Amino acid sequence: MLAFASVPATEPVLDAIDRRFQSTLADLVELSRIPSVSAPGFDPKQVERSAERVAALLADAGLEAVEVLRQGDAHPYVMGEWLGAGPDVPTAVIYAHHDVQPPGRLDHWKSPAFEPTVRADGRLYGRGVVDDKAGLLLHLAAVRGWKDATGALPINVKVIVEGEEEIGSGHLAAFLRDHRDRLDADVLILSDTQNLLTGLPSITTSLRGLVVVDVTVRALDHPIHSGMWGGPVPDAATTLVRLLARLVDDSGAIAVPGMMDDIPEIDSDERARLASLPFEEASFRADAGVVSEVQLADGSGRSIYERLWHRPSLAITALEAMPLATAANQLIAEARARVGVRIPPGQDAARVRDLLVAFLEREPPQGVRVETDAVTAVPGWKTRPVGPAFDAARRALTAGFEREAVIIGCGGSIPFVGPFSEVLGGIPALLLGLEDPPCNAHGENESLHLDDFRKASRASAHLLAELRDLPLHGKC
Repeated sequence: MLAFASVPATEPVLDAIDRRFQSTLADLVELSRIPSVSAPGFDPKQVERSAERVAALLADAGLEAVEVLRQGDAHPYVMGEWLGAGPDVPTAVIYAHHDVQPPGRLDHWKSPAFEPTVRADGRLYGRGVVDDKAGLLLHLAAVRGWKDATGALPINVKVIVEGEEEIGSGHLAAFLRDHRDRLDADVLILSDTQNLLTGLPSITTSLRGLVVVDVTVRALDHPIHSGMWGGPVPDAATTLVRLLARLVDDSGAIAVPGMMDDIPEIDSDERARLASLPFEEASFRADAGVVSEVQLADGSGRSIYERLWHRPSLAITALEAMPLATAANQLIAEARARVGVRIPPGQDAARVRDLLVAFLEREPPQGVRVETDAVTAVPGWKTRPVGPAFDAARRALTAGFEREAVIIGCGGSIPFVGPFSEVLGGIPALLLGLEDPPCNAHGENESLHLDDFRKASRASAHLLAELRDLPLHGKC
């Protein structure tokens, strides 16, 4: 196979990407029609269908050794590679996932969740179109562009497409260990994060961690008549609400003693960088869907970006007692809630978990029985955006989007990023997203900005060229 003596000009590659853009979009639509929901209760055969389609797309783009791989009872992975650049040229591992979130409330979709639809606003709507099927297709568009224009790639490429990211990547660590011999690389590229704004290319260098605790309150051994017993007898729903209300103060700040004591402070340089990023409160509120009368939580003088990326947040993400549709005049016997805490990089996840559990169990209202279940406690992740890999990513994104790339954080969590990089020997991890604030990933009417999809595909082509001069991992 042809290997380059030097990186050629990429105009023919970019032209090839642009010529095939409608075909790439059609591939994305076809893949997104497959309801590859990995969550329990959904048809696992659809995730199998998705994996088979992904394998076909990898092979069609010119990758070799394409396989659908299984790890125990996990949803299938797909791998492929192109190693024609030779052993003395850098290798990139590209990660994406082909499973998607459940569609949510079907009657809230303006078009069917699994019938991807282009609307007049220049966006493609459908479940999984941006999270994360476009994250795979943009790189395949770049690979195909290089292959069409030159017959080869400027670097070696290995692709891993996971089938259970949306349910926590429970088998990924074992998968990486079992296939470690196929994964030697010099840089890791993940396209499952966000651009700060539509059209503004962004490199994510920090992720918050996540602590999740389920709490159950039991006040009675069975529901009873609210009129006959109400007054002296407590009910679980009211006492649960009282218990949860202790978690935050009137400004919305976390009120769990000790939870704010081990938060790393960002330095002045990072705070200045945050201040340099564009921000408009009106757009922020509109993108989040904040009701006009609602006030944003008090940040004690800290910027929105610092609070999103480098400070903890607490939310009640589930609340169960009695559905309105089946409600009766009863005192409710049992009520449950899920408490989620996003923690900044450097904060101790196990310590936060223990503090939260102890606080929920301490002095329950009216002596009701409180039980907790610590579901998740994973740390955040942070890297310094320095070195040739990050320099290459900045140049590539700036060229592809024709707008200077920025460095950002992310308030969400991707627990496997740190372990993934470590398994591969501590290679740099480039988190290059395609989501944008209006995309509504995980919600109804998820969407992809099509012009950003095209620009990201071009940026990926530039990145393959820019990484040509990356030092080989472990070599001087």
